[in-house]
Amino acid sequence: MSAKAKLERRARRKHRIRRKINGTAERPRLSIFRSARHIYVQAIDDVTGKTLCQASSLKEDGLAELVDDSSGKTSVSRAVGRLIARRLKELNVSSATFDRNGYIYHGRVQAIADGARAEGLQV
Repeated sequence: MSAKAKLERRARRKHRIRRKINGTAERPRLSIFRSARHIYVQAIDDVTGKTLCQASSLKEDGLAELVDDSSGKTSVSRAVGRLIARRLKELNVSSATFDRNGYIYHGRVQAIADGARAEGLQV
């Protein structure tokens, strides 16, 4: 399978998902982007089109204290999920809609959701 075909299939899945979910100020959409080395998540209010907060594995303050013993990409993703949940709690947001952005709910994407749930965010 070519790289172009793989991206096109992910784009179709992404649009199919985005038709069904929507973020508000009370329940923002947690959008994931996964690169080969890092992972990014942002909480989006689709009504106003604003990003409420974001977290990533790229030079993030407070991330090192949340990472488990192993420093693999999955444990870092779990820490990013915990970090975004803490930032949303500071904004008095207790639940969010999970937008996996066309990625399979497995591995690092699942770890973000698990980390956010561990901090008490309803995802």
